[in-house]
Amino acid sequence: MKTPVDAPAEHRAERTDPEHVTGPKRTGGARKKARGTGRLAAVLLALASAVLGLLVWVVLANSGIEGFPGPVVVARRAGELIADGTLFEDAGASLKRVLIGYVLGVVLAVPVGFVMGWYPVVRRLIEPWLQFFRMVPPLAIIPLAIVLMGIDETPKIFVIFLASFLSSVVSTFQGVVAVDVTLVNAARVLGARDPQVFLGVVVPASTPFILVGMRIGLGASWATVVAAELIAAQGGLGFRMQQAQLYYDLPTIFVQLIAIGAIGLAMDRLLLVAERRLTHWQERR
Repeated sequence: MKTPVDAPAEHRAERTDPEHVTGPKRTGGARKKARGTGRLAAVLLALASAVLGLLVWVVLANSGIEGFPGPVVVARRAGELIADGTLFEDAGASLKRVLIGYVLGVVLAVPVGFVMGWYPVVRRLIEPWLQFFRMVPPLAIIPLAIVLMGIDETPKIFVIFLASFLSSVVSTFQGVVAVDVTLVNAARVLGARDPQVFLGVVVPASTPFILVGMRIGLGASWATVVAAELIAAQGGLGFRMQQAQLYYDLPTIFVQLIAIGAIGLAMDRLLLVAERRLTHWQERR
């Protein structure tokens, strides 16, 4: 019986070679270094984009456009609205409406989309109506909602719900339909029943579609709430913009626009983080 000493010299050299021992560690270190470099590059690009945007803003403000405010004027007005609490009150009112309508729309859209994608009969019954209402902008329903539901919070939340629901349900059922049939058949061949196939194959495969629909629905929700507040509201970012329009108060309008964009961007980034965690198995560019 050969001992490790009796092994051929080249094999002993292969096992004791420092490069052979430390190769995987150096590979892992290289990956971490590349990941860190990529994150630093992303941060630098984001900063460069912000600086470029400010420069464009300054150029437009100094280009002679009548009343167009510059960053300093808008920042001063933002400080005033923050100091008296107006900006936080308006942002809170709009955010509350968006969250209620958006969450209700997504919670209902996901199961409806799954049922439509899984059962062709249900899909044929519901999809024509779904596409019909999807062609009608939620903004066009605001006057009808106000007439039927009054001018309180109900019509505003309803149109936000409709905007998020239509975006999310289409993406969800499209994700179910797009699941590779080979995966479904393979699971059934291995003895999986329909509930197991649905939970183990269909749900994970359609998750990226669901999250994309949620991100689109979030943008539609913010666009809808601002329009609803422009028509009938006693508070909110859209309401404040309408009041500023009456007095030609462009700095206030800019502050509200920036607040809407900042809050919406933060919510979108949260959804993006959730998407990366839930779909870490998916190959990315």
